[in-house]
Amino acid sequence: MSDVIPSSEYGRLLLENRPLIDVRAPIEFSKGAFSHSINLPLMQDSERQKVGTCYKQNGQDAAIALGHRLVNGPVKQQRIDAWLAQLSQHPDSYLYCFRGGLRSTLSQQWIKESGINIPYIEGGYKAMRNFLINTIEQAPNQSKVLILSGITGSGKTEVINQRDESVDLEGIANHRGSSFGKNIDPQPSQINFENNLGVALLKHQQQQHSHLLLEDESMLIGRSALPHHFYNAMQQADIIVLDEPLDARLPRLLNDYVEQKLADYVSHFGEHDGFDAFRAYLTQSLLGIRKRLGGKQHQQLQDLVDDALEVQQSQNDTSKHLDWINLLLDIYYDPMYQYQLEKKNDRVVFQGSRQAIHQWLDTHKS
Repeated sequence: MSDVIPSSEYGRLLLENRPLIDVRAPIEFSKGAFSHSINLPLMQDSERQKVGTCYKQNGQDAAIALGHRLVNGPVKQQRIDAWLAQLSQHPDSYLYCFRGGLRSTLSQQWIKESGINIPYIEGGYKAMRNFLINTIEQAPNQSKVLILSGITGSGKTEVINQRDESVDLEGIANHRGSSFGKNIDPQPSQINFENNLGVALLKHQQQQHSHLLLEDESMLIGRSALPHHFYNAMQQADIIVLDEPLDARLPRLLNDYVEQKLADYVSHFGEHDGFDAFRAYLTQSLLGIRKRLGGKQHQQLQDLVDDALEVQQSQNDTSKHLDWINLLLDIYYDPMYQYQLEKKNDRVVFQGSRQAIHQWLDTHKS
């Protein structure tokens, strides 16, 4: 086994979800990492800060000497033991630091002295992240981008998840994209969103699809921002429009906004606190669009939400929520969608039912 994994192997190790040991400090890891990595730092945050200050004031040799004094004896052994424990579980791991420099070589050396060879990644985290950023930028040149649009509640995400040639942007962002799209688990950091998007696009490219099917999104999915070049390509791409009747949209939104959300909150917080958290979620979601609704319409919707919650809590009946969902579609989401679609009608290449869209996509695979 080579001691160093060259940059030419980045694609392979990311595609195969190779276990990675990230020896950067926790503060570096928290800002961005890779989904299949574990943070087992050579230096903790305070140690890294002291070494960095020493480097600025006294140069590299003094900083290295300080690092060895800080990570020595029992502390050093604890770090080595953590790496060895991980390697016992995942012996095929690679390690990396920020640039593939001293922290990588030193960690590798200490592990080797314990009888195990582990390669480190050339260029480290920074080079692999740049590789993924480049993957995102090049994605629109690798496959023809195709946008799936459709009115709120039409089931676009369901279609996306049924297609092999798609990438689920909302899944990567952990957000459904609307004011009601927030999930209990937090969204990834912006850097992790980009890293995960890059890996998803890399996997898409490996499958050599002729099209890259994406859901119609704003630049911001919750607080996750699509990279500018990638978003601009989406804004110029052909569009297919998913039609769905209101009587199919309403139960889907009732499930998404109410039934599934409440189940998630109860599972996470317990029955009493979960219902309170669910109530707060609905209230905050409405507040997020209050300015666009106007005070009067916002209050009208909030009153309907409060009535529905009271009926739900007292009678275990969620159907009353259809009142505010129907009104929300009528006065907000549907007019906004029609306005946005009119501005890009010239890009629409197909419009139809779910079945018709699947058939159209199947006939346009090559």
